[in-house]
Amino acid sequence: MKKLLTGAVLAGLMLVVAPASNAADPPKLLPAVVTVHMRDFKYDPTSAKIHAGDRVTFVNDDAEPHTVTASDKSFDSEGLDTGGTWQHVFTKPGTYTYFCELHPYMKAVVIVEPAVAPAA
Repeated sequence: MKKLLTGAVLAGLMLVVAPASNAADPPKLLPAVVTVHMRDFKYDPTSAKIHAGDRVTFVNDDAEPHTVTASDKSFDSEGLDTGGTWQHVFTKPGTYTYFCELHPYMKAVVIVEPAVAPAA
């Protein structure tokens, strides 16, 4: 009987110590991940809208190498071979135009809006 009571007491203590979960609490928002593909010598999509803190993954689906280079040179993937990927986290709101240094006619834009604050 003593062991059973000890187990029950421990289980009760664990419930008291464990943080309470409130079904009304909103889920915590994780940064979004957006994927931009390079195919047929184009970025797809050519325009992406995200929030500050979100990550963009660039994937080269072409048989030729490509880069992801900011027009203002603030970021640069360097050469990505076929199947290569590169990620960039956009931390500040703004409009970021980019192009491929190897194929300058390939152009696209990422529009970064202010981060969404979780509901209190």
